[in-house]
Amino acid sequence: MKTKTNIPKRFQLDSLLNQDTYLVNNKLIKWNGPKSEVYSPILTENSKGELDKTLLGTIPTLGEKEAISALDAASKAYNKGQGEWPTMKVADRIKCMEVFVEKMKAQREEVVKYLIWEICKNTASAEKEFDRTIDYINDTIEDYKQMDRDSARFEKNSGIHAHIRRGPLGVVLCLGPYNYPLNETFCLLIPALIMGNTTVFKPAKHGVLLISPLLKAFKESFPPGVVNVLYGRGRAVASPIMKDGRVDVLALIGHSSSANALQDLHPKANRLRLVLGLEAKNPAIVLPDADLDLAVSECIAGTLSYNGQRCTALKIVYVHENIAAEFNKRYTEAVDKLKYGNPWEEGVSLTPLPEPGKVDYIQDLIQDAKDKGATVINNRGGEVMGNFIFPAVLFPVNKDMKVYEEEQFGPVVPIRTFSNIDEPLDDIAESNYGQQVSLFGKEVKTLAPLIDTLVNLVCRVNLNSSCQRGPDVYPFTGRKDSAVSTLSVHDALRSFSIRTFVASKDNDYNNAILNELLECGESNFVSTDYIL
Repeated sequence: MKTKTNIPKRFQLDSLLNQDTYLVNNKLIKWNGPKSEVYSPILTENSKGELDKTLLGTIPTLGEKEAISALDAASKAYNKGQGEWPTMKVADRIKCMEVFVEKMKAQREEVVKYLIWEICKNTASAEKEFDRTIDYINDTIEDYKQMDRDSARFEKNSGIHAHIRRGPLGVVLCLGPYNYPLNETFCLLIPALIMGNTTVFKPAKHGVLLISPLLKAFKESFPPGVVNVLYGRGRAVASPIMKDGRVDVLALIGHSSSANALQDLHPKANRLRLVLGLEAKNPAIVLPDADLDLAVSECIAGTLSYNGQRCTALKIVYVHENIAAEFNKRYTEAVDKLKYGNPWEEGVSLTPLPEPGKVDYIQDLIQDAKDKGATVINNRGGEVMGNFIFPAVLFPVNKDMKVYEEEQFGPVVPIRTFSNIDEPLDDIAESNYGQQVSLFGKEVKTLAPLIDTLVNLVCRVNLNSSCQRGPDVYPFTGRKDSAVSTLSVHDALRSFSIRTFVASKDNDYNNAILNELLECGESNFVSTDYIL
């Protein structure tokens, strides 16, 4: 499936990327200790002409000592709110972020290349992830400017003047996911930074080398200790940081089990803020009057974009029994037409899976479902080639099957029928998750009460479209085990900050002082300056 001879020049790797430094306190510290090898899910020919896993490079295997040194740097930079970064003028923090984004743009080709090799995103998706992240940073800068403009004034109520702004929370531990190791990680990191927090950031286990081209940009754009980047296993570096107790915010996109384990380590849980994007089991509901061509097209995108490895993926499809046969026929035909191969090949939709053992896990889900009455209804479902498995469409699925209960996060699609709409609604209500739903239909009198119910079960109802995160200006959150806090360009700035203000009784003495404060420009907080 993969060879070294058919790789386009743009994506060829000239040498191994042996990352031998990590970033703490604006120093790229040389690491001479143990290292971990980073392999690609793409198989290439070895010296014997055999297909083998592809070594991309190495990263430092850091431990508790290095983790605490990064936490020391972040804590010193924040200095309990008294540091240079948290007290800096908003305009100056924005300038630092603008410097960073320009330096980041220069690394586009390298980052895209490693998105492709490390986690097997096809070329278009890898490029989109990078460009979308640049747009997110720029949009965040603009939204923060507007937030500051709106705050550049005094209010008066009950004889009290108030100057209200948003201030930072403290030290943030930032942990991103492997499926969007750049975009979703930066959707945590960027708003945390621009609001005046300091950070310790550990890249995802898969999608780690793509951060290497950005280390210098972090170093040159921000004051010492504001951004610290660690490598290694979460248990070895994140756990001691949480146990220390100086982390004020846990920002994590991943699994709830990881979030719970890290929370439990913190000695002062009452003080720990959480910004979490967690797992989901987003359903599609296809009503009997749905436009089937549209429903099939959107369900293909929703279930199998990036092999279904998205928290926003459609992970179960409910189809009304009157149209199930026709839906299944059209859907499975569309699935079997999807092209698989190298991520740089034209028109490729399906690529190898980056997680070791994921193919075995998907096969186990398929076998469990078959043992309990389901059938693989597409012709190629479950075909395995190395670390690639062709999507399997399972029908009919019941509640006893693991694929009904678990978030599969991969290329297997369970389909259930319903005769009464209360069946999928009750399932969604009983689910541990509550992120999004896709609803396909056109009769308004049917849709209206469904929408009114679904908005209380999930946080986004997608009408005749697949579930997704974007546009990034819209709220991204979930109920129950799916999320804590809300992420979007605007909401993330609020999630990583707290309202704080200066209050003054309305009298001549205080008013004179306030006027002098404004005129002298000595305070970074008390200011009505308008950022253009």
